[in-house]
Amino acid sequence: MKIVDVAEFYSDQGGGVKTYINSKLEAGAKHGHEIVIIAPGPESGEEERNGGRVIWVKSPTMPFDNRYYLLWRKKEVFRILDKENPDIVEGSSPWTGGYFVSKWKGNALKTFVFHVDPVAVYPQTFLGNLMSFSKIDSFFGFFWRYLQMLSNRYDATIVSGKWLAHRLEKFNLNNPVSVPFGIDKDFFSPKRRDPELRSRFLNELNLNQDASLFICVSRYHPEKRLSTIIDGFKKISQKHNAGLLIFGDGPLRKWIQQKAKDVNHLKLMGFTSNRDELANAMASSDYYVHGSSAETFGLVVAEAICSGLPIVVPKTGGAVDLSDSSYSEVYKTGNEQDLSDAMEKIIERNYSQMKAACKRAAENKIYSVDEHFQNLFACYKKLLSEKNSSYKDTSSTTVAT
Repeated sequence: MKIVDVAEFYSDQGGGVKTYINSKLEAGAKHGHEIVIIAPGPESGEEERNGGRVIWVKSPTMPFDNRYYLLWRKKEVFRILDKENPDIVEGSSPWTGGYFVSKWKGNALKTFVFHVDPVAVYPQTFLGNLMSFSKIDSFFGFFWRYLQMLSNRYDATIVSGKWLAHRLEKFNLNNPVSVPFGIDKDFFSPKRRDPELRSRFLNELNLNQDASLFICVSRYHPEKRLSTIIDGFKKISQKHNAGLLIFGDGPLRKWIQQKAKDVNHLKLMGFTSNRDELANAMASSDYYVHGSSAETFGLVVAEAICSGLPIVVPKTGGAVDLSDSSYSEVYKTGNEQDLSDAMEKIIERNYSQMKAACKRAAENKIYSVDEHFQNLFACYKKLLSEKNSSYKDTSSTTVAT
């Protein structure tokens, strides 16, 4: 198959989108598919990359983040798509990239790739303590109607989990298909557990070796709800012998530092670009606690489970797809008391049984990166076959008529 991804947020200075697309380029080459990325950049051009190709469309920088460029030249995108003549074309955002693909007149299978929920990230994060999520959704009916209109121009809407697929079905988006992400399961592993490292962490938190050690890895951004985690942990730490490490950084750094400074047995570890350091810290902790309900999958939660950690996650968002009663506790999103209760419950459960359940989940519930792309390509083959069969059936009916 030849797959063209119109990816307006692909940038050499990017983060998760860049990592995902680079992995897709590699996976396509490995499994015999041609992957082409159309992305905005400082200059027009084409280059071979990771076994595939990237075609840059000269574009202006984004007004609020000069790491990214604004995909604005619809006719140029159409020209490239006409020239490439793909079997499948992906629209990887609800903005210009997704809109351009939806208007292209080519015969390729079209998939609307929906991996970010803007309503969950911002309105539900900021207003969730004032009103229900469903009420907030109702205020943004115009946005959901736009997404519905957009998705109806595609053959399928690709999402990263069942929870999100059900959410989009509620708003009548066309044909949501769940293809969960994958992680490097060999890298995030309980084999990295280091008793000496755990002991050092507990000493730094002024705790004895019998304490329960929680860890959180999170960007300092409102959608991550670190305030809930800090307040919930403060309550549990007053009753139980427990500590919390928080790895990360972000725009709310000063506020998080101020909020955390008077909480005993909590340490802000800052941001680390050393993946080994992070994977070692993960495996050497006891439990993972998560705050965000806006993520469409929850990669770091999957990494925690594969590292052997029982998890505490909110009841909404992509992380809940990864939970299971055998190794998880869930709490009401944004509710510090409910989070504290959930942390207390998980501490009191049989730890060895939960560790064994994490191992089973890592083997059977969570996919590797390569398995994710195999599933994605298999999904595309199936959708393409169905589209071709439907076209043949329609042609036969037309001829018979």
